[in-house]
Amino acid sequence: MDRSRRQFLAAAGAGVAALAGCTAPAGDADAPGEQPFVDLYEDVSPSIVRLRVYDGVGVLGEGSGWLYDDGVLVTNDHVVAGAETVRAEFANGDWAAVELLGNDPYSDLAALSVDPPLDAEPLALLDEQPPVGTRVAAVGAPLGLPGSLTSGVVSGQDRSISSVRNFTISDAVQTDAAVNPGNSGGPLLTLDGDVAGVITQAGAENVGFAISAALTERVVPELIDTGGYEHSYLGVRIRPVTPLLADANDLEEARGVYVSAVPSGSPADGVLQGGSGTTTVEGSPQPTGGDVIVALDGNRIDTTGQLGTYLALETSPGDAVAVTVLRDGERSTVDVTLGTRPDPR
Repeated sequence: MDRSRRQFLAAAGAGVAALAGCTAPAGDADAPGEQPFVDLYEDVSPSIVRLRVYDGVGVLGEGSGWLYDDGVLVTNDHVVAGAETVRAEFANGDWAAVELLGNDPYSDLAALSVDPPLDAEPLALLDEQPPVGTRVAAVGAPLGLPGSLTSGVVSGQDRSISSVRNFTISDAVQTDAAVNPGNSGGPLLTLDGDVAGVITQAGAENVGFAISAALTERVVPELIDTGGYEHSYLGVRIRPVTPLLADANDLEEARGVYVSAVPSGSPADGVLQGGSGTTTVEGSPQPTGGDVIVALDGNRIDTTGQLGTYLALETSPGDAVAVTVLRDGERSTVDVTLGTRPDPR
């Protein structure tokens, strides 16, 4: 076949692919003979468990977990909440009794002690959230089926989500890897076998969430050492700054976090200012008069999620934070000494 005919056929093939809505992947295809998810599963499966939870009457529920350190499993708080006893099934079929070391409902994390098999090695946590598009796998026991793997990508970063116990969790990882009841507490893994997050729930079709590696790394060591974790508490009720709220408060742009109220006796009481009135913009009532938080310790804050993530990952109770606010058209910075988030009711 001559060169001109080869070029014609190549161009024709590209045109057919384009008309069909298909394009060849650029550099992301696996090389022939490579099976990255097979290799990943073989490497990590000994360290991932199915959990069965008993309440003294019968089976209360099931979930997943993974080996965080020698003799320590990590799972979700909601998986083991209300448990009288918990058992873990390893990949080799062995069952082991586990004991609760500590739990934290606000981050939906729990640490369990266990005597693992010799081939089970701790899994490493990532240092930072992986970029959107990073290939990941959820490994665990969805619907009670141990040794299951689903694959996908990181489809969002730094999400604020509501846990199954209705607490807001900041810095969550979003994925399109299929997760179902029973995956809770299992790891969301990169192809290198590092934990990008602890799966906590399915949000909707093709949308699931995991507690970030960064938050896990802050919380779990405290659960092991003390049995609990103290979260920073600013003590304000907040809402996002929407275009309508910005118009109502004469803000130049719709960014920042609006302080709608400051409860009496909270750390921010007497320092930050809550809303004092309302006005109607385009038929919608909007609060007015409250501070708009635009920075913490000099770090720009555009959203409620960014505020929550900064408090969760960068501060501790007792820290003094510099809060930059817009108040009555003026920009100023005030110091607030953080408290400890009250126990759940």
